Amino acid sequence: DEDQLRAIWSDPSTREKLLGDLEEAGYDKERIDNMKELIDARDSDVYDVLSYVAFAKETLTRMSRVEDATPIIKKTFSNTKQQEFIDFVLSQYIKDGVYELSIEKMRDLLDIKYDGIREAIEVLGQPAQIKEVFTGFQKYLY
Repeated sequence: DEDQLRAIWSDPSTREKLLGDLEEAGYDKERIDNMKELIDARDSDVYDVLSYVAFAKETLTRMSRVEDATPIIKKTFSNTKQQEFIDFVLSQYIKDGVYELSIEKMRDLLDIKYDGIREAIEVLGQPAQIKEVFTGFQKYLY
């Protein structure tokens, strides 16, 4: 159901599994992108495509999704340095899509934003804290 899809999609690890399952079923990134074109949802999240197909839900653009979630994200993650990192990640998400929110992508994003993991740790704290911020804000997007 819709709540179950939202719960799965809000957690990067379960989202990755679902994306893998979809790919095994023949719905790889290219095919999903084609579906986005078909339903005029190019700038939407894959979640929106799935919700549209399964539940006839209206699609949102990634930008709208971020704008809707920003107040609760800012309230929940009030540390300025964390918020700067979250804003950076969200800008990448808006530009490139849900694959930017993957756990595997976190290291690359830290390298881009902070020129390396050491600098990221100095700014954001220990790796466990960084991962908690990276995964924690995502539940508010959906």
